[in-house]
Amino acid sequence: MARIPRATRDTVPADQQVVFDELFGSGGSAPQYGPGSVLAHVPELSKRATALNNYLRDHSSLPKKIQEFTMLITAREMDCQHIWNAHAASAREAGMRDDIVDDLREENDLDDLAPDEEAVVNYARSVLRNHYASRGAYQAAFEQFGKQGLIELTMLIGNYAMIALAINGFDTDLLPDRDEPLLPV
Repeated sequence: MARIPRATRDTVPADQQVVFDELFGSGGSAPQYGPGSVLAHVPELSKRATALNNYLRDHSSLPKKIQEFTMLITAREMDCQHIWNAHAASAREAGMRDDIVDDLREENDLDDLAPDEEAVVNYARSVLRNHYASRGAYQAAFEQFGKQGLIELTMLIGNYAMIALAINGFDTDLLPDRDEPLLPV
């Protein structure tokens, strides 16, 4: 059960009620699930975080398959059930093989990856586990995605790690109609 109740216009800081209305409409409701259910309590923060997320998802030079795979790797590394369940099907639809998605969920070895997939796994794990990109992981990702793509990849990892922290920290509820198996954590 979520640690904080759903945000309303009356529960947000008074100086941010106009932004709340902007985001959710006058008399509207904040999201009940996921990161939006947390960020809605600080509407200006929600607005800015959403703008970054929208850029990374809609305007990035990275292919959708790589974006979704990056979100899954980040979800798995952060043990974030919500992100996993929100993006596993999307990753499959974007072209990730079922066995790779399933092996990632179960923390099995990831075999027979394409070079771009391998670069993402190694780079994301290096950054998330060691808080630093190893020389090899950096170089492989740079060769696959170029400067712009690697900057966007780094920010995508960071953005979804931030989202996972909000979700996990506030123990938001999972969507009731999820189809993916839960992460074994």
